[in-house]
Amino acid sequence: MQIKELEEALGAVLIERGARQVRLTKFGEEAALRVRDILRSVDELGDFARASRGWLAGQLHIGMIPTIAPYLLPTVIGNLTRMHPELDVHVREALTSRLIQELVEGRLDTAIVALPVSEPSLTEVALFAENFLLVRPGEDEGTPVPSSETLREMRLLLLEEGHCFRDQALSFCNMQSSPPREALDASSLSTLVQMVSAGMGVTLIPEMAVAVETRSASVSVARFKDPQPARTVGMIWRKTSPLAGQLLQLSEVVCRSADALREQPDGHRAIPGPKQRSGGGYALKRRAPRRKRLAVNSRLARR
Repeated sequence: MQIKELEEALGAVLIERGARQVRLTKFGEEAALRVRDILRSVDELGDFARASRGWLAGQLHIGMIPTIAPYLLPTVIGNLTRMHPELDVHVREALTSRLIQELVEGRLDTAIVALPVSEPSLTEVALFAENFLLVRPGEDEGTPVPSSETLREMRLLLLEEGHCFRDQALSFCNMQSSPPREALDASSLSTLVQMVSAGMGVTLIPEMAVAVETRSASVSVARFKDPQPARTVGMIWRKTSPLAGQLLQLSEVVCRSADALREQPDGHRAIPGPKQRSGGGYALKRRAPRRKRLAVNSRLARR
């Protein structure tokens, strides 16, 4: 139905038409909100149908933040394709704030982000903890690793405003409200590492990004002394989502993918620094025994 026909059917004007622009009328704005609610209800009906199958199938819209997607996504997609061939995955890469908005609006089924997000309407499930590593120019290799206090006085290269990884790096330097002296910003981890390679400063990157981002850069990578800076990676979805049971299944796939990434031969096992825990993989959060998780999945799937 065309907009003009809809206006005639409703007996009200939806759009104010001018010579150079059009805009929604007050009634049009209210109608748009109601239409979004209707479309969201239609989508939820489809979610209920998918949930009744009890396994991952059909379309699944997943969001990931930029400091996770390039490194974890290929392994996750590969495992999902192999384990759930009936699943049609659509991926959206965006900052956390945008992913939360699209989750709440029903445009995403789930998102993989750094926790916590502290959004009351969303469920948070912690998957694994990941350390941050120091990236310095190549000639600094073998020199003492600076403390957080010393790092605060160096030229620290950071991601631009809006990235949660920026806030986490500032928190490690005990600089919650303002950036360190002579801080420089970039829009990606790749740019940060290349800036370090050019001798412009130092930076922090998540452990999963090391193999990809430092492969062709003249830099050295080192671990901080314990307690090392780290983040918790997890999944979030709407508390009302009928797909909660299937999303718990997906969380298991993401955890296995993270450990597989950590075990790859070209990974970052040889990075100097404090001794890592035995087993080599990312530090997984303690989760319920398998029998209990299956029982939870079953209850959630029936809701």
